[in-house]
Amino acid sequence: QVQLVESGGGLVQTGESLSVSCEALGRSLSSSDMAWFRQSPGKERVFVAGIRATGGVRVYADFVKGRFVLPGDNAKNTVVLQMGSLKPEAPAVYYCAARNALTSGLFLRSARYFGDWGPGTPVTVSS
Repeated sequence: QVQLVESGGGLVQTGESLSVSCEALGRSLSSSDMAWFRQSPGKERVFVAGIRATGGVRVYADFVKGRFVLPGDNAKNTVVLQMGSLKPEAPAVYYCAARNALTSGLFLRSARYFGDWGPGTPVTVSS
């Protein structure tokens, strides 16, 4: 099990950029698949982006492709999600999640495949 802590959330204007970070306390993430999810009040937790420990493959939800980026890799203990061209949407809490690395098959995006979660960091995009 890994303890995760997110940071970097806040209030931004439409079209601006924001980066959120996820730190694993006390260990590296080199053997973990990582993902970011977001959840608005009353809504389900939705996959945003993920990075696979094996090979460093990155996957993105269609609604963020071309705007969000996961730079770097899992070699250290921090994973950053760079969010660009932010759109005005309902406020959401961004969560990072981790699981033991899956070495084959598709990148499983459902939240139920991730066992370790941070407390989240809120992001609000105003119009």
